Amino acid sequence: MELILKEDVENLGFKDDLIVVKNGYGRNFLIPQGKAVLATSSAKKVLAEKIKQSQNKQKEAISEAQKVVKKLENLELKISAKSLESDKLFGSVTSAEIAKELSSNGFQIEKKFIQLSSNIKKTGTYSAKIRLHREVYFNLNFEVIRSTK
Repeated sequence: MELILKEDVENLGFKDDLIVVKNGYGRNFLIPQGKAVLATSSAKKVLAEKIKQSQNKQKEAISEAQKVVKKLENLELKISAKSLESDKLFGSVTSAEIAKELSSNGFQIEKKFIQLSSNIKKTGTYSAKIRLHREVYFNLNFEVIRSTK
């Protein structure tokens, strides 16, 4: 079944992508949830026109995302967390805490755009993949330190 996505769907595609999925997935989930529409010939023509008109906006969005990447490169992020003497944390550091720390440094990035490579349960240096635009990604290196409180 060929569909046009109306919004970003994780592990499937981005808004306005033309995708092919199994009939049941499209008919029972994507279309009823409003995440996709059937890719008829007229819908494809409308999509092509829409993409043509939005190309300038995309270039501007990419350049803005590149500016944010330049600022993020200079950022040294340290996240403090409660831990034992053996550097094992109480709980774990999640993308929500990273987003909160980034916002306190002036970057408004939603937690759903921050992807951690593994669970963070010890102090140390880690990295996270941040999606700033559908074509612009940044690997943020940060350090988890022991809280002084």
